Amino acid sequence: MRFTGKVALVTGAGSGIGQATARALAREGATVVVAGRRREALDETVALIAEEGGRADAITADVTRAADMERLVAETVARHGGLHVAVNNAGIFTAGRVHEIDEADWARTFEVNVTGVMLAMKYEIAHMRRNGGGTIVNVSSNIGAHRRLPGLGAYAASKAAVSALTRAAALEYISENVRVNAVSPGPHATAMSLYPGESEAERVARMKDESPIGRVGTLEEAAAGILWLAGPDSAYTVGHDLVMDGAATA
Repeated sequence: MRFTGKVALVTGAGSGIGQATARALAREGATVVVAGRRREALDETVALIAEEGGRADAITADVTRAADMERLVAETVARHGGLHVAVNNAGIFTAGRVHEIDEADWARTFEVNVTGVMLAMKYEIAHMRRNGGGTIVNVSSNIGAHRRLPGLGAYAASKAAVSALTRAAALEYISENVRVNAVSPGPHATAMSLYPGESEAERVARMKDESPIGRVGTLEEAAAGILWLAGPDSAYTVGHDLVMDGAATA
């Protein structure tokens, strides 16, 4: 198993891609720390991992608070002896054309999606630099980072920033054996991809139309891409943004 003996941290692990990634890491032998704001959701992820025979622990934290992220990394290391893999997945989705964007929504989108990733990396990298290195995967999006869709200006801009921040960190820390990459999922059936006022059936139809492959991606497929970037098979891959969108960007 690729992650036997490794300690992995996943933010936004209470649902969706974060939960699927935490479960996949545990199945591959990692001890997984799941993080997020909602304790009940984290406990559900821990329970699912335990049912599958894996090892997991939950720590509540708000990615927008520096003190929380510093504590999250410190507690992870104290409880489990290290931090080898980090998946920075926490994010929010906002919709609205540029002239309709509320300033508070804009600020909150960047606070969670961009500042949250920066703060997570700040403390993850600090530990990894001191302890022989590690791998980090930031979850971006094909929207903003690679393609444009009307009505998603704030979200798109925030995800483009995540991809740019990933490349900057990759260059800054690869000489210290800290390998940073990103994954940019396209249409995946997650709760966050539901537009305001949109029904589930409308969401599924829209996302199929957005993807030339003719279907939405599964959570397991997104997790598989993240694990590849986090694992030894991608050792020569640095500063890459892996697009997984059924040819939507193409």
